[in-house]
Amino acid sequence: MTITDTIDADTTTKQPTSARGRPVLDQAMLDQFREWAAVDDRNNEFFHDTHARLVEIGHYTCNLPTEVGGGGLDLLETGRRQRLLARYAPAPALATCMHLYWTGAAADLHRMGESGLEHVLARAADGEIFASGHAEAGNDLPLMLSTTTAEPVPGGWRITGRKHFGSLGPIWDHLGFHAMDTSDPDGPKIVHGFAARPEVGVTVVPNWDTIAMRASQSHDTVFESVFVPDEHVAAVVPAGTLDAPSVGAAFVWADSLINNVYIGIAERAVELAVASLRQRRSIGLDGRTLAHNPMLQHQVAEMWIDLESVRGYVDNLARDWVDGVDHGAEWDLKTTVARQRTNEMTRRVVDTAMDVAGGSSVRSTAELSRLLRDSRAGAYPPPADAFAHEIVAKGVLGIDPDGPRW
Repeated sequence: MTITDTIDADTTTKQPTSARGRPVLDQAMLDQFREWAAVDDRNNEFFHDTHARLVEIGHYTCNLPTEVGGGGLDLLETGRRQRLLARYAPAPALATCMHLYWTGAAADLHRMGESGLEHVLARAADGEIFASGHAEAGNDLPLMLSTTTAEPVPGGWRITGRKHFGSLGPIWDHLGFHAMDTSDPDGPKIVHGFAARPEVGVTVVPNWDTIAMRASQSHDTVFESVFVPDEHVAAVVPAGTLDAPSVGAAFVWADSLINNVYIGIAERAVELAVASLRQRRSIGLDGRTLAHNPMLQHQVAEMWIDLESVRGYVDNLARDWVDGVDHGAEWDLKTTVARQRTNEMTRRVVDTAMDVAGGSSVRSTAELSRLLRDSRAGAYPPPADAFAHEIVAKGVLGIDPDGPRW
């Protein structure tokens, strides 16, 4: 069995099935997604055609409980499907994660009898789309602090601020956000909730023009005293903490699904590099293919070793979540490590794949060049490199997270 055969066996034979028993993502559909992905990237346009097909096959409800009409997929199964989708259409895979992590977390809380995300289940089952609005300028402690303000008012909150990286920008119905309530200076709080797109004061700013994940169209969103009713608030926790079941579940789901997208990118990069070596012949090797070059073999081995170690870690962590393994406070450390290692691995593998595939890969029309650009976006989902090391070091050293930061 070859390296690419192994990748195919790991992703396609294990892809989840729908409630009707047929594969959710068939090969013809995936091939079409890859063609559309190239066009959407080139035109810097949202993946409307891919989105329509994903709606049609129930992609956005795949991890909702079966009793509300969903597919019932768990974290491990949803992650593997996002990984597979990313091998064909990275930007749609990444963008749909921002909906699926909310629906997955809501489904898990529902099974555990926990409150906070009930309305997500009902609205997502009706076809409404959720997205993520957490990135902010000047905030290096994502989720735990916020530059967006939450003012308590009768029946809910008034939210004011600006959010970046709102994937699914053209089509989302509800944006998950966090904002800070400082009405009690001695006890600031973080409000986690959802703003509906039609609410007065919500403005989506179509400003997404990047080198990576272009089709995600992750626009900014501006809140100007937007009213959010209490029933759309998932949790209110002390600033500086993530101490709520809904927040913790969403964090694990988001981290795992995003990691799987970048693993899928790395898998496709290896596949393309290996195919190139099998096809290109060398006069220096008496006409044999470059697959016989020992240095190139070494680079292929390095890619595979990197990919296999991270893929196994991410899968095992998802399996632990599904099986209810109690890692306690180490969940934060383990998910942070997974995010860091996935980002580093993806960049390294795609860079090496470009070297192995040769000069043709640098063409703007080459799929590998697009994967190279998309891989660079992996550095930006939280936690950032500096904060990730802070989280891990303080956790290992046993430093009180509620004490002074430094």
